[in-house]
Formats: sequence, structure tokens, C-alpha cells
Amino acid sequence: MLLAIDIGNTHVVLGVYKGEELIGSWRLESVQKRSVDEYAMSILQMLSHQGVSHAEVKTVIISCVVPTLLRVFTKFSRKYFSFDPLIVGPGLKTGMEIEVDDPRTVGADRVVNAVAGRTLYGAPCIVVDFGTATTFDVVSSAGVYEGGVISPGIIIAAEALYQKAALLPSVELNKPTKVIGKNTRDSMLSGMFYGYVSLVDGILERVIAELDGVPTVIATGGVARGIAPESKHIQHVESELTLRGLQLIAAQNI
Repeated sequence: MLLAIDIGNTHVVLGVYKGEELIGSWRLESVQKRSVDEYAMSILQMLSHQGVSHAEVKTVIISCVVPTLLRVFTKFSRKYFSFDPLIVGPGLKTGMEIEVDDPRTVGADRVVNAVAGRTLYGAPCIVVDFGTATTFDVVSSAGVYEGGVISPGIIIAAEALYQKAALLPSVELNKPTKVIGKNTRDSMLSGMFYGYVSLVDGILERVIAELDGVPTVIATGGVARGIAPESKHIQHVESELTLRGLQLIAAQNI
């Protein structure tokens, strides 16, 4: 079995695969002060609850944008599975040609998403990942990673508005019933929700205009299912896209 681990700034997302079948997935908070053993206690318990013994895990693959946690999870693999993990980065085969100024600067999760998007939906395609940041990753009609766009995530934007404006309340990010708010809370909710939908569609329109061919647009990440139905361009939502990409890359390197 394969244990796929995507380490982001806010969450660690894990999935266990039997061949190409995802048989369980989980989400942990990214806490840099947690020790190897603390993470291991949570992960091994989740595997056990799924009926998976740690002895059945033969490969671990990691994509990570938090260097301190990469060290923690590398030690976790060595200590509890007795082998080094595959780490998405230079030297690991992805099957994706990367045409940017410095390929080493592209986040591992972005490459993984591009691999999964191209495999599932072909090229050209655009993957919109709603995470701590919202990223737009572009695969050309030739199947090459062309680059993308990074914007602040909607949660960051909402928190910043709440923290910087003393009289504004904190609100949950649900779709408002109307665009025109009748009170401060509803006005904030409308501004954040529809403002973000407009940001996403505005960026997508400009990206699509620069591409040859008509791309398939795929959304993933925490708030994808809330935003995607309001977008004019997002066609598919794949909650486990990054895990799928990790599985595809692992298969090339085992």
C-alpha cells in the first residue's frame, strides 16, 4: 500500500492507496511544533481505524511546502516504516515538463496538481487550488506545465478584514442569500464571497485568453465546493486531486 502525504501551511492531508484505489483519507492541522511521535500517534491510529496495518504500507510519498515539517515526516517514515519516503522535488520523476524560469521554485503541490489534472482531464487544463493561497496552475495543449498565478486565499482575506477593522464581525464563509447586504455581517459575507468568485473568474478569463485551445478547469482545496458552482469557468471539483497526483507520481518511481 501507498501512504500519500501533502503538507501545506494550514493542513496535512493524507491518503492511503491500494493500487489506484483511495481507501481512506484524513486531514490534520499543520503544527510545526508537533513531534514525530505525536504525528505518528495520530496517523497510525487513523490507518488502524481504516483496517490498515503500518506493516502493509510499502511506500510513502510526500509533497511539502513547509520545510520544518518535511523533516518531521521524513523522520516519521524512517522510524515507523523503516524506509525513506519519496519526496516530490528535483530528482523525482513526475512525467511533467516544467517550463518556468526556475523549476525548483514551483511548489511541489502545484506540480502534483498539474500531473493529476492532466491525467484525469487531458491538456490543456487549469487547476485552481483553494488553500492558504489560491493557486492557478496551467498545463498547455502540449501537456507542459506553463506556470500560473498565486493570490491570497479567501480565508486569509477574511481574517485580514476582521483583524484590521475593529468594528467588523467575524463571519463564516457561506453563500449569501443576496448580494446587497442589509447589515454589516451580510455585507461582509457578500463582499468576500462574490468578490472572490469575481477574482477567480477574472483571473481564469485572462489565463484562458493566453492559452492555445480550450482548457478544462478543475478546482480542488478547502472551499472549492462552495466557490465552484458560482464560477463561470470551473467545470469539475476534485477534492482528492493532490492525493491522486501523488499516487500517479509514486507509480512512476517505485
